Amino acid sequence: MPNLKVFTDSTSDLPKQWVDRYEIGVIPLYVVFGDEQLRDGVDITTAELYERVAQNGSLPKTAAPSPADFMAAFEPHVLQGDSILYISLSSELSATYQNALIAAAEYPDASIRVVDSRNLSSAIGLLVMKAVHAASEGKGLDSIVSMLETVRPQVETEFVIDTLEYLYKGGRCSGVQNLLGSLLNIRPVIKVIDGKMTPAYKVRGKKEKAMNQMLQNALEKNDLMDNDLIIVVHSFAEDEAKYLQKLLQENTNAGEVAISTAGCVISSHCGPKTIGIMYCKKA
Repeated sequence: MPNLKVFTDSTSDLPKQWVDRYEIGVIPLYVVFGDEQLRDGVDITTAELYERVAQNGSLPKTAAPSPADFMAAFEPHVLQGDSILYISLSSELSATYQNALIAAAEYPDASIRVVDSRNLSSAIGLLVMKAVHAASEGKGLDSIVSMLETVRPQVETEFVIDTLEYLYKGGRCSGVQNLLGSLLNIRPVIKVIDGKMTPAYKVRGKKEKAMNQMLQNALEKNDLMDNDLIIVVHSFAEDEAKYLQKLLQENTNAGEVAISTAGCVISSHCGPKTIGIMYCKKA
C-alpha cells in the first residue's frame, strides 16, 4: 500500500506539535498588504499582523494559494508514488479548494483526493486529525475520504467576535452596525452553516456573557458529541481559552480538549480576542 500524505492549509490553525508529529503538509494562504504578499504563518505571524493593522489603520487582503503552490507541494509525493489527501478551507469562503483541484488535475495518474471541509479554522483541523488517525490505522485513501464526507456535516463551529471593527474594516458590516455595536456593547456570535460564516445571534453586554452562552450551547450537546476531540480556538484570548478548556474538560466526556491559536488569515477576518468552540457530533 502506498504511503498517504495528508495536506491541509494554514487556515486549519493546527497546533505545530500536531503538524510535526503526524507530518501534516500545511500550504499557506496569503496575507496581502499593498504590493507585499506574505505567506500566512511563514512570512508573518498573527502578532505582526495586528501590529501592522494598528499602524496602518487598514486591514490586509487575503488570497488563496495558486495552483502552482499546490503543485509544488504535491509533486515530491507524486514522484515518490504516495497517495495524497488535501483537506481545504470551505469553498464558500475561498478559491483554495478550486485551485487545489486544478493542481490535482495536472497529475492524472496520481492518487490525489481533494476534500472540501465546508468549514474554517480548527474545524478543518478536526477533520485533518480524523484523517491522520485513520491513516495510522492503515485505512486507505478512499475509505478515509468516505469517512470525512460522513463526518463533515456533523462538525459544529461557533465563535464569539469581540469587536466589530475587523468585520467593518473588511467590508463585512456597515458603519452603522459598527457604531451601534460599539455603543450597545453587542457581541456577535458566528456559526458555520453550509460552508458559510453565518451570524447566529447577538449577546448584549460583556464578552464573558456571550462566551458563556457559547459554552452552554456546546454543553447542551454533550450527549451528541463523538468524544474524540474538542478544540478551543482563539486569537489573542489565551486566558479565556484556558477557562473554556477547563470547563469543557470537567463537563464533557471528550478524550481531549485542545487549544489552538488562529493564524493570520482567520485573525484578519475576525480580529483580536475572537474565541470559538469546535467539535464533531456523532455521525
